[in-house]
Amino acid sequence: MEADWSVLEHGPLVPLADNLWWVEGAVPRMALRRSCTIVRRDTGGLVVHSAICLDEDTQARLEALGPVEYVVVPGRLHRLDAPRYAARYPDALVVTPAGAREAVESVVRVDLTADAFPSGEDVAMLQIDGVEDGEVVLRVRSRDGVTLVFNDTVFNVAHAGGLGGLVLRLMGSSGGPRVTPLARHLLVKDGRAARACLEQLADTPDLVRVVPGHGAVIDQDPARVLRAVAATI
Repeated sequence: MEADWSVLEHGPLVPLADNLWWVEGAVPRMALRRSCTIVRRDTGGLVVHSAICLDEDTQARLEALGPVEYVVVPGRLHRLDAPRYAARYPDALVVTPAGAREAVESVVRVDLTADAFPSGEDVAMLQIDGVEDGEVVLRVRSRDGVTLVFNDTVFNVAHAGGLGGLVLRLMGSSGGPRVTPLARHLLVKDGRAARACLEQLADTPDLVRVVPGHGAVIDQDPARVLRAVAATI
């Protein structure tokens, strides 16, 4: 492993579908955990969304899935391991939303913005109406249906104990699926448009799961849950 490959505590690489994997890991000095989603495109290449440095064995399992072609930095607060991925996979293209580009470029090169991502039937990168242009959602098609991968617009964090858990609870960031008060303040620019967009995403044909930027994957009645989340804006 590279000398600068800094690994924090994380869980296993969990298969969600035939072309989709997920891993959850720690955030420095916070009780909040972060999610990394890996998509294998029809070409065989990988899209790594919100990259997390994994231990040697787990990273090897990721690499065995296919070549890393895109490293998606989904927002200005999700840059932590992007420079390490860019160094480890120099042929991969680093992608970020236009509104996050300046912040992301302060730590890692940006090869293209989300609007220039080569979306296809397998993977598409979509802007969320009413939310600043620093947030996008991935739409991933697998054999079992469609998955929507969010960043900080959608949380699904359970209440936890300890001081860190108390802080998340007081901030309104835990307690199940939601758009958090912080996201409403920092990200949502037009609440009506954002709510309508999430409701439209909830109507995505064959929707089988929602992957929040933080918290557990939502795979039980995801359309109903996403409509309920929209109502929290």
